Amino acid sequence: MTAPKLHSWTALTLLTTLNLLNYIDRSVLFAVQPLVQTEFHLTNAQVGYLTSVFLGFYMVAAPFTGPLADRYSRKLIIAGGAVFWSALTLLTAVTHTYWELLVRHTLVGVGEATFVTIAPTFVADLFPEDKRGRIFGIFYLAIPVGTAAGYLLGGKLGPSHGWRFPFYIAAFPGFLLALAVLFLREPERGQFDSLKETPERGTLVGLTRNPAFWTATLGMTAMTFALGGIQVWMPTFLSRARGYTLESANELFGAIVVMDGIVASLAGGWLADYLLPRMKSSYYFVSAISMALGVPFMIVALFTKGPVMLPAIGLAAFFLLLNTSPLNAAVVNSVGAHIRATAIAANIFILHLLGDVPSPTMMGYVADLHSLQAAFVLPVIAMVLSSAILFYGMKFAPQLQPRDPARNSAG
Repeated sequence: MTAPKLHSWTALTLLTTLNLLNYIDRSVLFAVQPLVQTEFHLTNAQVGYLTSVFLGFYMVAAPFTGPLADRYSRKLIIAGGAVFWSALTLLTAVTHTYWELLVRHTLVGVGEATFVTIAPTFVADLFPEDKRGRIFGIFYLAIPVGTAAGYLLGGKLGPSHGWRFPFYIAAFPGFLLALAVLFLREPERGQFDSLKETPERGTLVGLTRNPAFWTATLGMTAMTFALGGIQVWMPTFLSRARGYTLESANELFGAIVVMDGIVASLAGGWLADYLLPRMKSSYYFVSAISMALGVPFMIVALFTKGPVMLPAIGLAAFFLLLNTSPLNAAVVNSVGAHIRATAIAANIFILHLLGDVPSPTMMGYVADLHSLQAAFVLPVIAMVLSSAILFYGMKFAPQLQPRDPARNSAG
């Protein structure tokens, strides 16, 4: 393996591990929520507010970190953000009131926003355009694996060692990984991009009228609305409407998400890259068709009982998650390298504002008025809308140029 390739894969491994830690830190709280609630005598609303505030500040912080990354060293900002959120995670040791925990969780959201906004641009500049689908498939493996690890870490250590102890375990690796990031070589921005930075692709004013960016972003927003609502309410649906115990419902759905997430993330990226030489809109197409294929399985999962229900949930989740890496690659490729972090920051703000922030509440409102089964019509509608937007977006997909093997050897 040549030195550039070795560096690229080393950097990808390091950033993927840091992303894994990012999602572990988020999900540890979910695993120890009952212990936190008991110690601080909290209502369900107060517990839920911790996550709402985290997402809110995470969403608001992204537009501020993106422009910084387009002007200054990305590795320094990534390392600084990792130290910041790891230190706050460690400070859980001195968290003795609900309000202290709330402030801690809020600031962790700000710290993690720096990484999630900037790291994809760093990864994109390490590998050629025609490999970005599968590379993001590896990078975003952190979502299902990190989420499951957080549940496992909190679930195993919290009851026996106290709810704070899992946070200590999650905090220490962040300092080491942040130090390792400082030794990475900053990749040249856009070194593998084949398209010129036109006003539409390379300026902030142009971003407002860039249809490739907006169709990918709005399609991802509708997908996030569906996924956010399903993640929150599916275990409750299985428990209340299908007779499972809450423990078994969480275990079943958690296993489905982890297995589907790993396979779908890798398969979606590989398939989109494979089709790219034959179909320039492959990132949009794979995402659109996967959302469309998930709809009938979701309907079967909701309106049937018996042995077909769980396989239908599994297939619906698989197709819903299949577009994770192609959609992120579509967003990255829709803009030039010098405004990419700002574009990702705008993408993050919009998909949370209109996606997973309102969807659980809206589904809960429908469930109160009608039934929990009726509430799941909302994510089905969102999946249909996402598919339609992405099919429409195929016409705006950037026409990436075939890679010259002699040009840049990394990847």
